[in-house]
Amino acid sequence: MKRCPDCGTPLKKCHRVRTRRVEDIPENLKAEVTEHTIYRDWCPKCKKSVEPVVPDALPNSTLGNRVLVLTAWLHYALGNTLSQIIEVFNFHLPIKLTSGGLSDQWRRLAEILEDWYETIRHEALRSAVLHADETSWRVMGKTHWLWCFAAADLTYFMIDKCRGSPALMKFFTQEFSGTLVSDFWGAYNKVLCARRQLCLVHLLRDFLTVEQYKRPGPHWSEFAKKAKRLIHDAIRLGQRDDLTAEEFATRRARLDARLQELIEMPWEDSQAKRLIKRLQRHQHQLFTFLDQPDVRFDNNHGERSIRRAVIMRKTVIVTAARRAQKRTPC
Repeated sequence: MKRCPDCGTPLKKCHRVRTRRVEDIPENLKAEVTEHTIYRDWCPKCKKSVEPVVPDALPNSTLGNRVLVLTAWLHYALGNTLSQIIEVFNFHLPIKLTSGGLSDQWRRLAEILEDWYETIRHEALRSAVLHADETSWRVMGKTHWLWCFAAADLTYFMIDKCRGSPALMKFFTQEFSGTLVSDFWGAYNKVLCARRQLCLVHLLRDFLTVEQYKRPGPHWSEFAKKAKRLIHDAIRLGQRDDLTAEEFATRRARLDARLQELIEMPWEDSQAKRLIKRLQRHQHQLFTFLDQPDVRFDNNHGERSIRRAVIMRKTVIVTAARRAQKRTPC
């Protein structure tokens, strides 16, 4: 540059310099093809030919391990559809992928990772706190359920045809010694566990749903006011660390007393009676977080853990709908 880009004045040379780094993808991005010459030798004892293992790919596979792992990560971790992955690889690299071939490679990868998958399950069952959630899932055009069990440092997914307790019994094969955090779905009541914490945010949402859609009676407002105040007071107590042990114990006992009083009151509203049954059924599972410092009052961790799968499911549905729309004649 000889002149100032702003005023056009000739520039004077000086010795000031700076460095700048730019990371980019090469212009001619090409796939690397490696041909392996495999020597077969004869074993006189086994009476058969043997050959060394090629570590760069699965047996009888033309796709390398990097391609396999990258495509699996794009699909199962980031939620890209099968067609999107094939389009990217076929156009940009290009590596000719097919949906059948890629699905078969993922199946073989799943078989290799089966032991690791079971290890995650056993670690989850040994967790002190375990969050559980479920969502619908499509398998070969039929509705299944995706179960999610998340601890602080791991997440275990399980797909099953059933949304009820039989599916949970496949995961909880024995009594869970930790604290199970979940919503109020009835299937979780069948799980044998040391402690449970029900999601108070879900409970507050139920109050909002009643007020918006259920047309409660005139006595609903009094019940809702008392119940929501009790829940919010419990949440605030769990967030306070400026109380002495004696002060905390006194307020904790008062919460239990208020909950008992709320349950025993003769409410006339039908929606209040319905929620009273829920509070009574789970009376000792609402305030576990006050006794266990590592337990939260909500199931936010479980919902966040399953959210990526939900996004993947919605992406697949939207993509399929757009394709169907394109194929529909005008």
